[in-house]
Amino acid sequence: MTQTELTEINAATPARNVLEALRAVIDPELGLDIVSLGMVYAVAVVDANVAIEMTLTTPGCPLHGSIEADVKHCLGNVPGVDDVTVDLVWDPPWTPDSMSDEAKRSLGFY
Repeated sequence: MTQTELTEINAATPARNVLEALRAVIDPELGLDIVSLGMVYAVAVVDANVAIEMTLTTPGCPLHGSIEADVKHCLGNVPGVDDVTVDLVWDPPWTPDSMSDEAKRSLGFY
């Protein structure tokens, strides 16, 4: 499973709270949340500003705009969060190994 890097500088809310809130964002194709899928690489909270570094299952994912909007909407409801930036990255690329054991079981990997 991908380990998410958490960074806080004068954080108005803990980075772990932001990460937990992201569990509400569901990948529409796979039907699981982006945290369990291992798509969230980093969460940085500086004051009331949140920066998310994440990936998608494929660079050509047609739902990138929808997922990014869901992330921003979801985090807009977290107390202490004023601004959200989402940085989509492709390195390292997402693989099924990035998923939690629960997500792998849910999708039939074992």
